[in-house]
Amino acid sequence: MFNHINHNFPELLQENVLGSRMYVAPNGNRYASVTTVLSDYKKEALMEWRAKVGEEKANEISRKATTRGTGVHKALEMYLKNEDISSLEMMPNVKSLFVRMKKELDEKVNNIHCLEDRLFSHELKLAGTVDCIAEYKGELAVIDFKTSIRLKKKENIGNYFMQGAAYATMFTEMTGLPINKVIILIGVDTANFCQTMVAQGDELAQYKAELQTYIDNYYQKNFTFE
Repeated sequence: MFNHINHNFPELLQENVLGSRMYVAPNGNRYASVTTVLSDYKKEALMEWRAKVGEEKANEISRKATTRGTGVHKALEMYLKNEDISSLEMMPNVKSLFVRMKKELDEKVNNIHCLEDRLFSHELKLAGTVDCIAEYKGELAVIDFKTSIRLKKKENIGNYFMQGAAYATMFTEMTGLPINKVIILIGVDTANFCQTMVAQGDELAQYKAELQTYIDNYYQKNFTFE
């Protein structure tokens, strides 16, 4: 059984404004979602890939990836909530990924502070829904769940760490509890283990600084709804 710490976070309404996902903070400010702000990350490379494989194939791959990711996220969320997942219907590939990632949770995660909670930061002018914030091997960390066909290289997932840095900042601003570590847990179709990527300390600070450039660029091109 996982222990949970309740922070009674305020409810954040979600809106779509001019095609962008926005969250309404308790003071009425409207902040862009982290995923919206980071949507330009390696956008050119993504467009080149779509052109290379063709739109139909690219859409099929994207659809399968979304279905797989949603299934794994749902199973992990239920498991971390201490809910019975024995009756949860999972496709074989989803179940395999869940089992690998479950082992990592069982061995290293407890004292859960956030699970699919909506957070915000006045400092960053951002908001979003975090996968998980909990103690990882006894240290408070942002924990993000991903799925992939192949093993990832750390230099190719900077957006994951920038997203994690954003959630760490939001959580600290809302609770006063510092977070200096972001953990990316990746369920990989072609590996029999859960791939774990970590950013902490100065490295995490660099990701936060890089995130700020995306925030600045976003708000320069869009209205600030305050």
